[in-house]
Amino acid sequence: MIVRPARAEDAAALVALWNPWIENTAITFSTELKTETGLTADIAARGPAFQVAEAEGALLGLATFFPFRAGPGYARTKEHTIILSPAARGRGAGRALMSALEEVARGQGVHSLFAGVSAENPEGVAFHAAIGFRETARLPQVGYKFGRWMDLVLMQKFL
Repeated sequence: MIVRPARAEDAAALVALWNPWIENTAITFSTELKTETGLTADIAARGPAFQVAEAEGALLGLATFFPFRAGPGYARTKEHTIILSPAARGRGAGRALMSALEEVARGQGVHSLFAGVSAENPEGVAFHAAIGFRETARLPQVGYKFGRWMDLVLMQKFL
């Protein structure tokens, strides 16, 4: 397995990897499907802040960071997303992606990373805790999907 910056030609595979999580799970509150055009633009805009894990020519997952909030006072705090294929779970891809992403973040002067994890994703909460993120807040009923309200767990790691 290798971890590398995403490339424009990864967009189709990333759409195929990400959209089932959007359509079928509550790990993300988003209902808006990813598109190749949108991901190509994100990859171009974020550069090394958009990493992928690859093995045997197949993408296993992605990790990317982006502004936590607008405004210059928040410039050194970022939020991230990590998505793994079901086949990647338990293979170290998540840890490898986050390690690479944290290295990029440190290189860009980022002070802390946030994770917004659905409370309906206890595996995501446990993963982030295992790699040094600490729960900073639980926001009740801030996400709405599948006809129900869901809580959000905010987790933070200082770099």
